[in-house]
Amino acid sequence: MLFLRCNSVSFEIGTEYCRIRVMMNSEFRNLPSVDHVLAHEHIRQLADKHGYPHSLLVSVARESLDGARRAIASGSPPPSLDEIVKTIGHRLQELDTPLLRPVINASGVLLHTNLGRAPLSKEAAGAISEVAGKYTNLEFDLKAGRRGSRNVHVEGLLCQLTGAEAALVVNNNAAGVLLGLTALAKRKEVIVSRGQAVEIGGSFRIPDVMRQSGARLVEVGTTNCTYAADYEQAITDRTAALMRVHSSNFRLVGFVSQATLEEIVEIGHRHNVTVFDDLGSGCFLDTAEFGLDSEPMVQQSVDAGVGLTFFSGDKLVGGPQAGIIVGQKQLVDKLKRHPMARAVRIDKIRLAALIATLTHYLKGEATTKIPVWRMIATPMEEIERRAGLWVEALGGVGKVVDGETMVGGGSLPGGTLPTKLVAVGGRSRKKKGTNIAQAVSTKLRDMPVPIIGRISDDRLLLDPRSVLPEEDKTVLLALRKVASDIAKGH
Repeated sequence: MLFLRCNSVSFEIGTEYCRIRVMMNSEFRNLPSVDHVLAHEHIRQLADKHGYPHSLLVSVARESLDGARRAIASGSPPPSLDEIVKTIGHRLQELDTPLLRPVINASGVLLHTNLGRAPLSKEAAGAISEVAGKYTNLEFDLKAGRRGSRNVHVEGLLCQLTGAEAALVVNNNAAGVLLGLTALAKRKEVIVSRGQAVEIGGSFRIPDVMRQSGARLVEVGTTNCTYAADYEQAITDRTAALMRVHSSNFRLVGFVSQATLEEIVEIGHRHNVTVFDDLGSGCFLDTAEFGLDSEPMVQQSVDAGVGLTFFSGDKLVGGPQAGIIVGQKQLVDKLKRHPMARAVRIDKIRLAALIATLTHYLKGEATTKIPVWRMIATPMEEIERRAGLWVEALGGVGKVVDGETMVGGGSLPGGTLPTKLVAVGGRSRKKKGTNIAQAVSTKLRDMPVPIIGRISDDRLLLDPRSVLPEEDKTVLLALRKVASDIAKGH
């Protein structure tokens, strides 16, 4: 055994441990220096070709060497100089490839939260491009020649579309609800049906929002049944609002009863209490006309006499992320003046996209211009035709089967549209045990433009309804490449 003394304290260390430490120290010392790495021919070529600044090269080299030290400390063999250089090259290449990339959504979920929800129309994307690289009159009144409000660009469109007296747009619907509660119900009571004290995802819960706003939640009724009388009996001189929360991402079935919005508004008017309506997704078109379950429309909420209606811009509206508030002018004006309004305001990029999206509705072209409504309105014959072309490109590896498209994104829970799916599944004959569905899914995700499907019952399912027709050329090329790889046994 060996004994080492450090700071007058003796340590007994096993000889094997010492041998390992000596060997590791030697391996650490054998790692090249940063200067040695940067002098490598390949690194110099990369620097000359891409114009990487010396500071970036030093930072990436140090990062790679730190990774090598951690690998040695965990017992791995030390990497060679060439391996370190290769790692640096990969890291530099990643910097030139944005992590946020376009993908093709063949999953069959139209408003796929993980894939960015609603894709924008060409006009909305063009509006972003137009304002992104230039100065704009975002908060400048061109006629008066002085400071203006960013809200004026969109308020008139929303009022014309919904019939509301006033409107305000913020960062997202959660921010809109929080602003409304904070500005109008702080230190007061808000009455909500117990069946509507919901979580809409990402731990965003109505009771938690109430607490953050300073309002006090008063739950009435039961989980499955809340009647108009329950609201009326709970009203006190501390009541600031009655609030309906639409169950955007779930549905209660069976013995269920909820007071209608019209009943809640009538009670609110009789007691001079404001009514809030949190629609969640929000919708300007009648979903029942497209074979879907009925979704509450914003216009219906306004017509019912609601004080403030809250909804999202990036779900069934089909625009950018935004929280939209429409309602009575005196209430909206209070929200505009509240300090929190500045903290949650929308930026010029999304404002431009939202204006373009709302214009589609006013011009009656939503189902031909807004992607999510184009997908919803696509006839089954067209879906089946495209699915057949996809299967043909796969060279017999897949087949067309009946299926359903989900709207998703916290909209229309349980509501689906009939579709035709391309199904790829089974086990490879050439490679025993290979899961074809997983293999094809991986290959499609590795394409220059990744294609995302969904796997169910050991089959990869690809849905043409959630893919825009102009993306079909890219899909067909990818499917032919996959079919070729499979034929070659790759």
